[in-house]
Amino acid sequence: MRLLHDLEHVPSEILGGALTIGNFDGVHRGHARIVEAIRRQARAVQGPTIVFTFDPHPVRLLRPQQTPPPLTWTRRKAQLLAQLGVDAMIAYPTDRALLELSAEDFFQQIVVDKLQAKAMVEGPNFYFGRDRRGNTQLLGELCQQHALELEIVQPLELPGDAEIISSSRVRQAIAAGEIETARRMLTEPYRLRGMVTHGAGRGNTLGFATANLEAIDTIVPAHGVYAGYVVRKELTHAAAIHIGPNPTFGEGHPKVEAHLLDFEGSLYGEPLELAFLARLRDVRTFDDAEQLTSQIHQDVEAVKRAYSDWLTPDVREETK
Repeated sequence: MRLLHDLEHVPSEILGGALTIGNFDGVHRGHARIVEAIRRQARAVQGPTIVFTFDPHPVRLLRPQQTPPPLTWTRRKAQLLAQLGVDAMIAYPTDRALLELSAEDFFQQIVVDKLQAKAMVEGPNFYFGRDRRGNTQLLGELCQQHALELEIVQPLELPGDAEIISSSRVRQAIAAGEIETARRMLTEPYRLRGMVTHGAGRGNTLGFATANLEAIDTIVPAHGVYAGYVVRKELTHAAAIHIGPNPTFGEGHPKVEAHLLDFEGSLYGEPLELAFLARLRDVRTFDDAEQLTSQIHQDVEAVKRAYSDWLTPDVREETK
């Protein structure tokens, strides 16, 4: 996978391929359907599969107060797309000059001149160019003029669900703590990232040391206790994740903290990624530390089961 941040010096090996343009935030199963189509088109034109994304999301410049919290950061997005078989992702710097291009100029400068694309794949709700004036009808006309094959891929719905899979719907599920629903829409369990900072240190006295995360730049799930795992230095560790306040000890400030199972050592100052597998329970007040400790033991056992299931190939495949 090649990750590019501009189009000044485009490697020859990513020219003349099949291209799709979009934000691809979260890389959900609907995105996977589009990637499947561009891979098919790439084979037909004997070229690479290219995903062109915007960094940051155009809404951040146009309507900053309406900017949705992201589901992925750039390198995570590239990693997920690579797993689907994409050859290159372009995280193009979004600026006013780009947003002021007409649909025709955008197509000519990006699709034709810079990437020399031979085929394109988009969803039916694709818009491009200044004020989103370009639509799939105009895209079809432009592709026909330049002898590009165009395929429009229909949205994907979850089985038994009339609503289509979308990044906004994934955000809604995560914000509501509906991790299992989000997992059914995503190609991989949802992850957030942050830096480990010093906490109250109370976890050590209870026998369950936690890593407290701050500087989180993606959406944080609703308050609750979750089963998941931590990604650290390309290794994974099962983890019980707590999001919210600690009312048992009179702490009202919400925190994101994770207890890594079967791990010893200091994590202060390290970046960590937390992946979410299931929601276990609400945050609640316990009568005393002994009652809280008893509940944490139950949570840890639930985490072990969820993590073991995730590592089981058959179970893991069913959740995708």
